[in-house]
Amino acid sequence: MSSEARRGVCLVLAAAPGGGKTSVSRALLESEPELTLSISATTRPPRPGEQEGVHYFFRSPEEFAAMAERGELLEHARFLDRAYGTPRAPVEAALAAGRDVLFDIEWQGHRQLKEKMPQDVVGIFLLPPSMAELERRLRGRATEAEEEIRRRMEASREEMRHWDEFDHVLVNADFAACVAEARAVLHAARTHRTRQPGLAALVRSLLG
Repeated sequence: MSSEARRGVCLVLAAAPGGGKTSVSRALLESEPELTLSISATTRPPRPGEQEGVHYFFRSPEEFAAMAERGELLEHARFLDRAYGTPRAPVEAALAAGRDVLFDIEWQGHRQLKEKMPQDVVGIFLLPPSMAELERRLRGRATEAEEEIRRRMEASREEMRHWDEFDHVLVNADFAACVAEARAVLHAARTHRTRQPGLAALVRSLLG
């Protein structure tokens, strides 16, 4: 069925720092034209090359708190002393139009989305093949200081404690295989009967 005939999917991709979430997200967006990235608001400063409204909506802590108070965020959470949140309006519009939305968020945000939109959210958690490999990936980021690596390793352990809150768990040992598995999850979610409002009428016409 066409994208216009179904409700969109909220595909949440979460992982410990260094788990490959950004790379898998990028590959999904490149291979799935009906999938768009949900742009989050955050209180952290921009990294080199990041653009306002493309990578994040960069907001001060006061501006972020006001957005949450006005109910403009579907979810929001703190991670490594910074706040992140998902603007509500563009997500609701995309789902109603049959477009899928990819969420690059942490477990707290996934939990809130699941509570507010239980029929729309499909969660994937990425695990590293080992802690040694996770540390190797973090150390491969030349800009990360030793203290930041230590903090991220600690945060990784906390993130991974919530693996069982997600519908699907993928071990990111082989990147291409991991991307293929994530695409399979998305394709299956698109055909779920609750996302195809025209099915009942079709079945009635088939049965006569």
